[in-house]
Amino acid sequence: MVTDTVVDLLAGNEIHAGEFADRFDDLQAGQQPEAVTISCSDSRVLHDRMWDNDTPGRLFTCGNIGNRVVQQTATGETVSGDVLYPLEHTGTETAIIVGHTGCGAVTATYDALTAETDVAQPPGIEHCINLLRPHLAPGVDQLPSDLDRAAAINHLVEYNVDQQVRALVTAEEVADDVTVVGAVYDFQDIYGGRRGEVHIINVGGERDPSSLRNAHPEIVDRITRLWPY
Repeated sequence: MVTDTVVDLLAGNEIHAGEFADRFDDLQAGQQPEAVTISCSDSRVLHDRMWDNDTPGRLFTCGNIGNRVVQQTATGETVSGDVLYPLEHTGTETAIIVGHTGCGAVTATYDALTAETDVAQPPGIEHCINLLRPHLAPGVDQLPSDLDRAAAINHLVEYNVDQQVRALVTAEEVADDVTVVGAVYDFQDIYGGRRGEVHIINVGGERDPSSLRNAHPEIVDRITRLWPY
């Protein structure tokens, strides 16, 4: 039985198809996106709309729980093919990793690492948490002791973004001329800006806000972080 949700979504697609009919003319044979974005698949994270993007072919969007750039293979951890594909095959030279406030994947990993809960997860979710666990464990150990649970998780959101940036910057299969940026999408009023703003916290592994502002004055008002460790 087709649900009302499917009917509603198809009605929306009818509008989309009418508005976008001629926007694919130059994309029939291929794509050259400006950036690959790696965002959490949380329904509150609007992958294209956060950039006010409605241009087909501009962004190569990847989504997964925890905005991960790595996957596990038979030979160990490697850069996810979803992320690597545009960097390898479409001439894309910018990668933007976007965490978000109140991330459920980070929360689940935090709980697993701190024994806050012992709720068993389905194998697929457990696999994703296990991909995050080794990257976040050192961050949990470094959290300031005076943080409440919500604040600890949002600090760990930043730590996760930093670790994913590091994974791309240090990966042999990612070219040195690829610009890797780490950001947090805030819809919980944590960063003091407007809801839905993207805040830059890391560029190429540099995390110090003062250094980032000096190096990138054109975005100085969008550079901030909770945890300048």
